[in-house]
Amino acid sequence: MEEFDRIQFNPNIMGGKPTIRGMRVTVGAVVGLVASGYSTEKILNLYPYLEDKDITQALQYAAWRSDELEQPLDPA
Repeated sequence: MEEFDRIQFNPNIMGGKPTIRGMRVTVGAVVGLVASGYSTEKILNLYPYLEDKDITQALQYAAWRSDELEQPLDPA
């Protein structure tokens, strides 16, 4: 697994979804904004507590996660 130091998981924050630095901003929310055509500048205006690196790492995490293969377990 790659190292994503800005992506955190906490079952008490956003139901355990991957969030940016433990804040109530999910990776999915950031990726969704980018997919909807929002620029980094616009996202940073909407969420002034985010940093450029947060957006970049959210996209990197989403790309890495989409490439990950899940293999079903063989029944015992």
